[in-house]
Parts: sequence; structure tokens; C-alpha cells
Amino acid sequence: MRNCLGVYEQRFQPGDVLYDFSDGRNMLGILMEGTAEIERIDTEGSRTILEHLEPGGVFGEMIMFKAAGDDSLVVRGAAPCLVSFLRGEAVMRRCEHACACHSRMVENLFRLVTEKATSLSERVEVLSRRSIREKLLRYFELQAAKRHGRSFQLPFSLSALADYISADRSAMMRELKKMRQELLVSIVGRQITLR
Repeated sequence: MRNCLGVYEQRFQPGDVLYDFSDGRNMLGILMEGTAEIERIDTEGSRTILEHLEPGGVFGEMIMFKAAGDDSLVVRGAAPCLVSFLRGEAVMRRCEHACACHSRMVENLFRLVTEKATSLSERVEVLSRRSIREKLLRYFELQAAKRHGRSFQLPFSLSALADYISADRSAMMRELKKMRQELLVSIVGRQITLR
């Protein structure tokens, strides 16, 4: 199957660009080890984290969004990463051997697209809130619900959280301080507990 799909692996260090959507490579990337973030940088240099990826996370033109105008859209390593890349046309085209593995992979790809749609829907849910407090609370509620409890670990730093919710970092930190004082949340490092 590796030959059929043209799979190759590549290692990256934190801060490295794993994939640049403007290259037109039409590859599908699967994060095997490490963590990464899909980020958009607009023409003014503002950074927005569109998605946080963990092992098993998938990215590429065929299942993602396109950058608007002159915005940059890249996948950047947040930790040392190992990525398996597959040729996009090999994934979408049926194998001449009609192998069961290829059919199974196409089924899995549809499942991944569904998961991406759910993830993007949650992001819209967070960003549609008007205030920083509302955005934070909604994001925290969604994360806690995924872990079936009131406590969870942030998948990224507080600076990255500000980029994810499209808020000024200083303003977000002030709001988090108020929320702690009002006993709405407890924050220890990246550990968040809703009260």
C-alpha cells in the first residue's frame, strides 16, 4: 500500500513548516508523532490558529480550506514531528489492483472529513461569541465535554489559545484573571477546571 499511495515520511523540529498550502503539492499529511498547528497569517501579520493537530491528525488541500487572498496558510510543528505524506491523486483514484486496503483508506478518509467538519463547526461556535469571556467559556465547555468531565488539559499554550479564539493576548489574560477571581475557572499551567 505504501508503494500504491507513494507514502514517504519526514521528520520536523518545533517551529518548522510541515506543509505550506500555497505550494500546490496536493499531498495528504498524517501526523504520526508530535503536535502541530494549522495557522493562517494575514497580510498584516496577524496569526490565527485554525486547528491544533495531535498524532493521527490529517491535513492537505483535499480536506482543508484555502487561504483567502494573500494570506499564508501553513502547518507548523509545535513539537518534534514525524509526518507521513501521501500523493493526493493516489488517494482519490482507485488502485488498479482494487485492493481492499485502498478501499478501506477511502472510507477512513470520509470519516476524517466528517471529523474535520465537526471540528470546524465547534470553532465557529467559539468564534461566534461576542466577548472574550464568552469565547473562552464556550471553548472550555466544549473541551470539558470531550473529556466527559469538568477538568481538561489545554492542547496548546495560553498565547496560542489567544490566537485560536482571535483575541488580543493581554485582553484574554485579563479576562482569565477575572474569571479566576470570580471562581468560574481554576487554571494551573495548562490544566483548566470549570467550576
